[in-house]
Amino acid sequence: MTNEIKQKIKSFTDLNTWKKGHELVLMVYKETENFPEKEKFGLVGQMRRSVISITSNTAEGFSRKTSKDKYQFYLMAQGSLTELQNQLLIARDVGYLNKEKFQKIAEQTVIVNKLINGLKRIKKNTKY
Repeated sequence: MTNEIKQKIKSFTDLNTWKKGHELVLMVYKETENFPEKEKFGLVGQMRRSVISITSNTAEGFSRKTSKDKYQFYLMAQGSLTELQNQLLIARDVGYLNKEKFQKIAEQTVIVNKLINGLKRIKKNTKY
């Protein structure tokens, strides 16, 4: 028997999915600061909206009452994550992100994707 005490999740900020997603937000904000000024309303804006949408939809899904509603918001979070992954590839390919920075952020997106999949799996198999 383990001495671990499982803490009840009381807020969306207690979700590992949100925590890792928030780390991703900070990473994207930090790296997009170095993008060219001409991208402020282009790729920078798109990337920031996408990454914010991941944690925002995770938070909103957490607050929903039914599993169906929760699942839908987690699905939207995953869609935003996929958008971000595409935008990261573009940023790398046009030379705004070097290989090392791209890899670090891309690895974080994989972690967040796995966590979102876990939330979806739980809610998909729950009726209410």
